[in-house]
Amino acid sequence: MVLAVLLISFLMISSVSAGLFDFLDDYTSVENNETNLIVGYFTEFAPFEYTDDNGEVTGFDMDLAQEVCDRNNWTLVKQQIIDGDTKKAELESGGIDCIWSGFTINGRENDYAWSEPYYNNSQVFVVKKNSGISSFEDLEGKSIDVQMGSSSLDSLESNKTLKDKFENINEIKEYDTVFMDLESGTCDAVLGDREVMRYKINTKFNPEEYMVLEPALCYEQYGIGFSKSNTELRDQVQKTLNEMYEDGTVEKIAQKYKDYGVPEGVIYP
Repeated sequence: MVLAVLLISFLMISSVSAGLFDFLDDYTSVENNETNLIVGYFTEFAPFEYTDDNGEVTGFDMDLAQEVCDRNNWTLVKQQIIDGDTKKAELESGGIDCIWSGFTINGRENDYAWSEPYYNNSQVFVVKKNSGISSFEDLEGKSIDVQMGSSSLDSLESNKTLKDKFENINEIKEYDTVFMDLESGTCDAVLGDREVMRYKINTKFNPEEYMVLEPALCYEQYGIGFSKSNTELRDQVQKTLNEMYEDGTVEKIAQKYKDYGVPEGVIYP
């Protein structure tokens, strides 16, 4: 009788325990079915990334990333890259899954697993119209601002003849500061991405007071950068983007930013 009671008790406990662990297993599997795509972005790189009036990070790149996530049942996590010099380390450590933020491929071809280039960009100088500067020759002896850790700085570093003409090259962390320096006369010119410059001038300053020097200093392409060991994720993102090109979604998103010239730079497969 005692043995029978013990056996029945053991079976009951086992049944309850099995049910409990089955419940926990189900809970875990639900959690694991939700995949995050952690996208690293640089602060205030409008119209590609910027904070809107509601405090949300948005822009052309972010809209593309959101659509890619929606089509793969992923959750988009937007992770600001505070220090541009540590961006590669953040990828390698898994802190972010990719860099999708007006990220220039040229000169970094072997550093990342890249998507196909999706945007044509150029680096340009912007000056005030009343500055007396109308060509590269007029920049000799002048002071310029350029964003630190940017491809703008890389392109200037690679052009030693032009670089040596400047009296001062100020490396600034944020584009807003760059334009405030130009507005106040702290610098004579700023160097940066054409569409970003256009956005800043059109939304925060009087476009009639500024001009872009032609030709551009250089031309380049944007891509999505992944860790070199993460080609599987790169391939899935690229596959989804290709579908978005084919059904017109990329063009539709680009048109949202037509006032800043975005549709003109989109690269189609």
